[in-house]
Amino acid sequence: MITVIIKKHENSDKIRLIEVKGHADSAPYGKDLVCAAVSAVMTGGFNALQGHDYRFILEDGHALVEDLDECSDYDSVVLKTIETQLQTIYESNKEFITICKD
Repeated sequence: MITVIIKKHENSDKIRLIEVKGHADSAPYGKDLVCAAVSAVMTGGFNALQGHDYRFILEDGHALVEDLDECSDYDSVVLKTIETQLQTIYESNKEFITICKD
């Protein structure tokens, strides 16, 4: 199961953290389309961010982006887009992914 954790900045609607852990196990390793979709969303989103005050982790079974200082409006849209894409994957694959919003 993939677990997605999304946290917002205190007193703000801007996303502070997106963390993804685990594997979907919806198919054999290397053929798991749910894992591939989540990986593509996270990697593409990381590549689109323009700010410099982020902590990133991108490794097998774990991805994290943490905004260390409230980001620009552009980066806020990128983070919201990542959230929306992950939500879309969840809607079709609820048995393989869960999303926790704080």
